[in-house]
Amino acid sequence: MIIVMLLIVHLQYRIWSGDGSLEQIEKYNQHLKNIKIQIQAKKERNDGLYAELWDLRKGQDAIEERARYELGMIQPNETFFQILE
Repeated sequence: MIIVMLLIVHLQYRIWSGDGSLEQIEKYNQHLKNIKIQIQAKKERNDGLYAELWDLRKGQDAIEERARYELGMIQPNETFFQILE
């Protein structure tokens, strides 16, 4: 009977405070949730970059838009107006 009681006490100790305890499992689950959130954010960012890459590879409109807004380029025979506020 004493052996069974000691075994039960030992198992209870491991559940509450030993290696693989409930507290440690909860910490791991929270860490896993945080990692999943980070992965989802990076996946959305990558999807946006892939869409932009696809536009740049397939369409001249995207290239022209980037050249105009980021580099300030204009086409021949166009007039550039800059509005200062």
